[in-house]
Amino acid sequence: MRTLILGGARSGKSALAERLAADSRREVAYIATAQAGDREMAARIAHHRARRPQQWLCVEEPLHLADVMREYAREDRCILVDCLTLWLSNLLGDADMRGFERERDRLLDVLPILPGDVLMVSNEVGLGIVPMGELTRRFVDEAGRLHQAVAAVSERVVFVAAGLPFAFKGTLP
Repeated sequence: MRTLILGGARSGKSALAERLAADSRREVAYIATAQAGDREMAARIAHHRARRPQQWLCVEEPLHLADVMREYAREDRCILVDCLTLWLSNLLGDADMRGFERERDRLLDVLPILPGDVLMVSNEVGLGIVPMGELTRRFVDEAGRLHQAVAAVSERVVFVAAGLPFAFKGTLP
Protein backbone atom coordinates (compact mmCIF):
# COMPACT_ATOMS: atom_id res chain seq x y z
CA MET A 1 0.00 0.00 0.00
CA ARG A 2 1.36 3.37 -1.05
CA THR A 3 0.00 6.35 0.88
CA LEU A 4 0.64 10.01 0.07
CA ILE A 5 -0.13 12.34 3.00
CA LEU A 6 -0.44 16.02 2.09
CA GLY A 7 -1.06 19.07 4.24
CA GLY A 8 0.19 22.50 5.18
CA ALA A 9 2.85 23.35 7.73
CA ARG A 10 1.98 22.05 11.19
CA SER A 11 -1.21 20.46 9.87
CA GLY A 12 -0.59 17.11 11.58
CA LYS A 13 0.53 15.20 8.49
CA SER A 14 3.75 13.83 10.03
CA ALA A 15 1.92 12.81 13.21
CA LEU A 16 -0.66 10.96 11.09
CA ALA A 17 2.07 9.20 9.10
CA GLU A 18 3.82 8.17 12.32
CA ARG A 19 0.55 6.83 13.76
CA LEU A 20 -0.16 4.85 10.57
CA ALA A 21 3.39 3.45 10.64
CA ALA A 22 3.04 2.40 14.29
CA ASP A 23 -0.41 0.91 13.63
CA SER A 24 0.96 -1.14 10.71
CA ARG A 25 2.55 -3.55 13.23
CA ARG A 26 5.50 -3.80 10.86
CA GLU A 27 9.10 -2.88 11.37
CA VAL A 28 9.44 0.82 10.44
CA ALA A 29 12.19 2.42 8.38
CA TYR A 30 11.93 6.21 8.66
CA ILE A 31 13.61 8.01 5.76
CA ALA A 32 14.35 11.63 6.64
CA THR A 33 15.11 14.03 3.80
CA ALA A 34 15.78 17.18 5.86
CA GLN A 35 19.17 18.82 6.16
CA ALA A 36 20.00 21.02 9.15
CA GLY A 37 21.21 24.10 7.29
CA ASP A 38 20.40 26.48 10.15
CA ARG A 39 19.36 26.47 13.83
CA GLU A 40 15.64 26.61 13.10
CA MET A 41 15.78 23.57 10.82
CA ALA A 42 17.99 21.75 13.32
CA ALA A 43 15.30 22.37 15.97
CA ARG A 44 12.60 20.99 13.65
CA ILE A 45 14.67 17.87 13.00
CA ALA A 46 15.25 17.41 16.75
CA HIS A 47 11.49 17.72 17.38
CA HIS A 48 10.76 14.97 14.84
CA ARG A 49 13.52 12.72 16.25
CA ALA A 50 12.21 13.08 19.79
CA ARG A 51 8.71 12.05 18.69
CA ARG A 52 9.78 8.85 16.92
CA PRO A 53 9.98 5.49 18.68
CA GLN A 54 13.57 4.46 19.46
CA GLN A 55 13.19 1.07 17.74
CA TRP A 56 12.46 2.62 14.34
CA LEU A 57 15.31 2.44 11.88
CA CYS A 58 16.18 5.97 10.74
CA VAL A 59 17.96 6.71 7.47
CA GLU A 60 18.87 10.26 6.48
CA GLU A 61 18.95 10.77 2.72
CA PRO A 62 18.51 14.26 1.23
CA LEU A 63 18.91 13.40 -2.49
CA HIS A 64 18.86 9.74 -3.58
CA LEU A 65 15.45 8.76 -2.24
CA ALA A 66 14.63 6.00 -4.74
CA ASP A 67 17.88 4.16 -3.98
CA VAL A 68 17.28 4.21 -0.22
CA MET A 69 13.63 3.18 -0.57
CA ARG A 70 14.63 0.25 -2.76
CA GLU A 71 17.34 -0.76 -0.28
CA TYR A 72 15.09 -0.71 2.80
CA ALA A 73 11.74 -1.88 1.39
CA ARG A 74 10.65 -5.34 2.48
CA GLU A 75 7.32 -7.11 2.61
CA ASP A 76 7.33 -7.02 6.42
CA ARG A 77 8.40 -3.37 6.69
CA CYS A 78 6.71 0.01 6.56
CA ILE A 79 8.74 2.82 5.02
CA LEU A 80 7.89 6.36 6.11
CA VAL A 81 9.37 9.19 4.01
CA ASP A 82 9.28 12.64 5.59
CA CYS A 83 9.16 14.63 3.44
CA LEU A 84 8.95 14.87 -0.33
CA THR A 85 8.95 18.69 -0.45
CA LEU A 86 12.20 18.93 1.54
CA TRP A 87 13.67 16.36 -0.86
CA LEU A 88 12.45 18.50 -3.77
CA SER A 89 14.05 21.61 -2.20
CA ASN A 90 17.35 19.77 -1.77
CA LEU A 91 17.35 18.71 -5.42
CA LEU A 92 16.28 22.08 -6.82
CA GLY A 93 19.06 23.72 -4.81
CA ASP A 94 21.69 21.31 -6.09
CA ALA A 95 24.22 22.42 -8.69
CA ASP A 96 23.11 19.60 -11.03
CA MET A 97 20.03 21.19 -12.62
CA ARG A 98 18.90 17.88 -14.17
CA GLY A 99 19.29 16.01 -10.90
CA PHE A 100 15.70 16.58 -9.85
CA GLU A 101 14.26 15.21 -13.09
CA ARG A 102 16.51 12.16 -12.89
CA GLU A 103 15.72 11.47 -9.20
CA ARG A 104 11.98 12.14 -9.66
CA ASP A 105 11.82 9.67 -12.54
CA ARG A 106 13.71 7.06 -10.49
CA LEU A 107 11.26 7.55 -7.59
CA LEU A 108 8.22 7.20 -9.84
CA ASP A 109 9.71 4.05 -11.41
CA VAL A 110 10.43 2.33 -8.07
CA LEU A 111 7.25 3.26 -6.15
CA PRO A 112 4.88 0.78 -7.84
CA ILE A 113 7.23 -2.17 -7.31
CA LEU A 114 8.32 -1.66 -3.69
CA PRO A 115 7.25 -4.42 -1.29
CA GLY A 116 5.59 -3.56 2.03
CA ASP A 117 3.84 -0.35 3.02
CA VAL A 118 5.08 3.08 1.97
CA LEU A 119 3.95 6.32 3.64
CA MET A 120 5.07 9.58 2.02
CA VAL A 121 4.58 12.96 3.69
CA SER A 122 4.61 16.19 1.68
CA ASN A 123 3.64 19.83 2.06
CA GLU A 124 0.78 21.00 -0.11
CA VAL A 125 2.05 24.39 -1.28
CA GLY A 126 -0.29 25.02 -4.21
CA LEU A 127 -3.25 26.41 -2.30
CA GLY A 128 -2.01 30.00 -2.04
CA ILE A 129 -1.18 32.78 -4.44
CA VAL A 130 1.33 32.32 -7.26
CA PRO A 131 4.79 33.26 -5.87
CA MET A 132 6.64 36.21 -7.40
CA GLY A 133 10.15 34.73 -7.59
CA GLU A 134 11.22 32.39 -10.39
CA LEU A 135 12.74 29.73 -8.10
CA THR A 136 9.73 29.79 -5.79
CA ARG A 137 7.35 29.43 -8.74
CA ARG A 138 9.41 26.50 -10.02
CA PHE A 139 9.28 24.87 -6.58
CA VAL A 140 5.48 25.22 -6.38
CA ASP A 141 5.05 23.95 -9.95
CA GLU A 142 7.37 20.96 -9.45
CA ALA A 143 5.76 20.10 -6.10
CA GLY A 144 2.33 20.10 -7.74
CA ARG A 145 3.49 17.88 -10.59
CA LEU A 146 5.29 15.55 -8.16
CA HIS A 147 2.19 15.23 -5.99
CA GLN A 148 0.01 14.42 -8.99
CA ALA A 149 2.44 11.76 -10.21
CA VAL A 150 2.88 10.17 -6.76
CA ALA A 151 -0.89 10.27 -6.16
CA ALA A 152 -1.45 8.44 -9.45
CA VAL A 153 0.66 5.45 -8.28
CA SER A 154 -0.61 5.53 -4.68
CA GLU A 155 -3.55 3.49 -3.45
CA ARG A 156 -4.34 6.09 -0.79
CA VAL A 157 -4.03 9.90 -0.76
CA VAL A 158 -4.85 11.81 2.42
CA PHE A 159 -5.07 15.55 3.06
CA VAL A 160 -4.59 16.79 6.64
CA ALA A 161 -5.75 20.13 8.03
CA ALA A 162 -5.94 21.07 11.73
CA GLY A 163 -4.95 17.51 12.59
CA LEU A 164 -7.97 16.10 10.76
CA PRO A 165 -7.34 13.65 7.90
CA PHE A 166 -9.54 13.53 4.82
CA ALA A 167 -9.09 10.65 2.34
CA PHE A 168 -9.04 11.87 -1.27
CA LYS A 169 -8.27 8.38 -2.58
CA GLY A 170 -8.72 5.08 -0.73
CA THR A 171 -9.90 4.87 2.85
CA LEU A 172 -8.42 5.62 6.24
CA PRO A 173 -7.97 2.71 8.64
